[in-house]
Amino acid sequence: MNIYTRKKRWKLILFALAVAIVTASLWYTNILVRKISRDERSNIQIWANAIQQKADLVNYTDVFFKQIKVEERKRAEILADAYTNIKNEDDLDSEDLDFYFKLITGNTTIPVILTDKYDTITTARNVDDINFDGVYKLQGKLKEEFTVFEPIRLNYYADEFVILYFKESKIFTELRRVLDNLIESFFSEIVRNSASVPVIITDSTMQNIIEYGNISPEKINDSVYISKTIAEMEAENAPIEIELVGQGKKYIFYKDSALLTQLFYYPYIQFGIIGLFLVIAYFLFSTARRSEQNQVWVGMSKEAAHQLGTPLSSIMAWLELLKIKELHNKELNEIEKDVKRLENITERFSKIGSTPKLEPVNIVRVINDGMKYIKTRSSSKIKYMVNKTGESEIMVPLNVNLFEWVIENICKNAMDAMGGAGQITVNITGDEKYVHIDFRDTGKGIYKSKFKTIFNPGYTSKKRGWGLGLSLSKRIIRDYHKGKIFVKTSTIDKGTTIRVSLRKKF
Repeated sequence: MNIYTRKKRWKLILFALAVAIVTASLWYTNILVRKISRDERSNIQIWANAIQQKADLVNYTDVFFKQIKVEERKRAEILADAYTNIKNEDDLDSEDLDFYFKLITGNTTIPVILTDKYDTITTARNVDDINFDGVYKLQGKLKEEFTVFEPIRLNYYADEFVILYFKESKIFTELRRVLDNLIESFFSEIVRNSASVPVIITDSTMQNIIEYGNISPEKINDSVYISKTIAEMEAENAPIEIELVGQGKKYIFYKDSALLTQLFYYPYIQFGIIGLFLVIAYFLFSTARRSEQNQVWVGMSKEAAHQLGTPLSSIMAWLELLKIKELHNKELNEIEKDVKRLENITERFSKIGSTPKLEPVNIVRVINDGMKYIKTRSSSKIKYMVNKTGESEIMVPLNVNLFEWVIENICKNAMDAMGGAGQITVNITGDEKYVHIDFRDTGKGIYKSKFKTIFNPGYTSKKRGWGLGLSLSKRIIRDYHKGKIFVKTSTIDKGTTIRVSLRKKF
C-alpha cells in the first residue's frame, strides 16, 4: 500500500470521524434547542392566556361596577323614602321613626344633599367641601358632580317639595379609580410583556395600530413592513380578540420571540460556522503542504543540477580533448548528443523554482522534434503518430526546454503502460484561447479513482521508480505555463489519453 492509498484511507476515516462529531454535536444542540423552544412557546402561551384572562377580569369588573351602581341608586331611593317619611313624624309611631332615623344617620358612605325647589341646600351628609356659613346654593362644579345620577324629588305637600341629590359613594369612587387604572395599564402591560414577545394591538379593522411592543420604532411607520408582520403573526398564532369598557373591539397580534427565532436557526448557523472553519483549515493546511512540497522540489532540483554539473563538465572536457586528437566517429557523435542531453537536463533542474522565460513558439514543431528524439531512443515495437488540425503553425508562449521534458515524461509513462509495444498517438487541436495536445497510448489503462493520484509526487505503479515524472509535468504546465494537464479518458486494457491544454496568449 503506497503513501497515497494510505493517505486516502486516512482522509476517509478522518472525514467519517468529523461527520460523526458534527452530527452528534448538531443532534445534541438540536435537542437543547427544541427543549428551550418548547419552554419558550409555553411561556408565550401562558402570556397569551394571562392576557385573555386579564381582559376577562377587566370586563367582569365593569359588569360588577354597573351592579354596584344600581345598588347605589337603590340605597339612595331608600334614603329618599326615609327623608320623606321622617317629615311626617306625626303619622309614625316611635319604632318607625327610630327606623328611618337610623337609615339616615347610618348612611356614612353615600354623599347626599337636600335642597329646596330653589336649589338652596338645606341638609348635606358625607360632603366635605360645603361651607354652611350663610345660605349655600347648589351650583357650579358641585351641582355638576351631584347630577351625574338623576336626583330624587320628595313631595311633602301639594306645592311643597325638596330635591335629594346624591353621587357615588367614596368606596365606589375608589373602586372606579382602580378600574380606570386597570384599563389604562392594560395595553402598556401587554406591550411590556415578560416573554419578550413582539406584539401589535390594532382596532377592529386590524389595520390601525393602537400599541406595539418589542418592535423597532423605525419600522413601525413602514406600512409595508407592518402589513407583512401582521400577516406573519396571524399565520403563526390566532390573534387574541378583546373588548374593553368604552374601548370597543381590539385585536392582539403576536409571534415567537426573537430568542425563539434565533434558537430555531442556531443549528444551521452552527453547521455553517463549523463548515467554514473546516474549509479554511483545509485551505491553510493544503497551502502549507503545497508550499512545503514546493520547497522540497526546488531543493531537490537545485541539488540534482549541482550534482550533475561537476561530472558533466568533466565529460565535456574529455570530449573536447578527444576532438583535439581528431578522433571522430559515430560513437563519439552519439556520446556528444547524450552529453548535450544531460546538459539540457541539468538546465531543466536548475530552472525548477525560478520563473522560466516564455517565448512565442510553434507548438507543432516542438512536438514533432520531441517525438523524433523519443523515437530514436525507444523500442522499434512502439509506433508514433502526430495528427494536427490542418495548421502547420500554432504559436503559443512556451519554454521549449521544460515543455520537452513534459513530452518525455508522458511518453515514458505510456511506454511503461504498454510494456514496450504499442502505439502513441498525439492529436493537436485548438480553439480561440487554447491549444489542446492529447497523448493517447494503447496501454493497460488507469482506474478512474487514480486519475488525479497519478500526478501526485511519489506515486508510481512500477516496482522501480520515483514517481516524479508526471508530478513534474503538472508543475511545469500548471505553475509555469498556466495551463492544464489531466487524464481525459482511460479504459482498462485499451489505453489512456492525457490532455495538455496551453493558452495561446497570456
